[in-house]
Amino acid sequence: MELWILFSSFILLMLIGTPIAFCLGVSSFATVLYMGLPPMVVFQRLNSGMSVFSLLAIPFFIYSGDLMVRGGIAQRIVAFAASLVGHVRGGLGQVNIVTATLFGGISGSAVAEAAAVGGLMIPQMKARGYGADYAVNVTSMAALIALLLPPSHNMIIYSISAGGKISIADLFTAGILPGLLLAGALMATAYVVARKRGYPTEPFPGFAMVAQLFAVAIPGLLLIAIIFGGVRSGIFTATESSCIAVVYALLITLLVYRQMTWSDFVHATKGAVRTTAMVLLIIGTAAAFSWLMAFLRVPASLVAWMQTISDNPIVILLLLNVIMLLLGTFMDMGPTIIITTPIFLPIAQAYGIDPVHFGVIMILNYGIGLNTPPVGGVQFVACAVGKITVWEAMRSIWPFYGAGVVVLLLVTYIPALSLWLPSVFK
Repeated sequence: MELWILFSSFILLMLIGTPIAFCLGVSSFATVLYMGLPPMVVFQRLNSGMSVFSLLAIPFFIYSGDLMVRGGIAQRIVAFAASLVGHVRGGLGQVNIVTATLFGGISGSAVAEAAAVGGLMIPQMKARGYGADYAVNVTSMAALIALLLPPSHNMIIYSISAGGKISIADLFTAGILPGLLLAGALMATAYVVARKRGYPTEPFPGFAMVAQLFAVAIPGLLLIAIIFGGVRSGIFTATESSCIAVVYALLITLLVYRQMTWSDFVHATKGAVRTTAMVLLIIGTAAAFSWLMAFLRVPASLVAWMQTISDNPIVILLLLNVIMLLLGTFMDMGPTIIITTPIFLPIAQAYGIDPVHFGVIMILNYGIGLNTPPVGGVQFVACAVGKITVWEAMRSIWPFYGAGVVVLLLVTYIPALSLWLPSVFK
């Protein structure tokens, strides 16, 4: 009965449009009252869920990404990417994906990347004859690359949800090859679609111009090396690297590019504060919800049920992928990771699946969900920038979905794609 109250109240609140943080909090509170536990338990779990030192990395990475967009770093990365791949068929689509890959190593957020890169690229693509749906679909799918590359916020959330026992440095490293593989698959898909639609190419500016634009973009690109190199080498933690990212972004935008105004600084700061408040409230209520599921032995019951279906890890991984893809279509990524990690990770480990490998699988699954209605946050942002409806984008997004699913299957069944690079740094 307790589980019925927990899940039915959560689903009902979500169906009537209640914000996800309140869905999680109210359903947890109702279940605790039914069980006769002190209501203070919910607030204690909420507080403990938010009072994690590693979580400080998320608002600082969000802040540094916003500072870079407003301070001109993103525009210079776009210019460099355009010089590299603009001459390929569907040139601006290719530029979009390469820019997303480079910017993903700075922002760590798919939604921020869709807004930043989309705001720069979608209007240009539409002005040069590209279909709005193509521009939006390329932008929204390319934004998912940021979820896999350091400093991915969701990798940090996964590590914390797993009890803090999984190295964030290993997770950052594990996502690099899958992220590059996703970028390559999307570039191939964008090329095929662009060729079919007859989209143009951009003129190649020459190697001298490429070198010049690279030199201009170096201060921004160096942040990728600072974040990854510092965390991987142990010089500083992920949380410390996020603070360094903010200081570095301020120095570059104020002293090197000199494009940051006081108004931009204030808007970036307010935006980071709003986003932080929203994210932490969701994380806290999700922690209370997830504690209740553990208290009610949901993970143990699911492991036992899975073992009655099959003892083959291939079958179990396929089933987990299907479940996570479905969950990702109607739940936001952060709370879904917090809720499902304590459930799915024990199942994966019971079948000998490495937790770092499983983390990459989970992030990619829920990332694809960010592009799937009814809750696809990344797709909504890209559609808003492109000024088209979600259903207009959905009609032609299937080749890009296909590329994402192919990469997901490769990452799922070839563990070396995730585990080889971390092993190199051991």
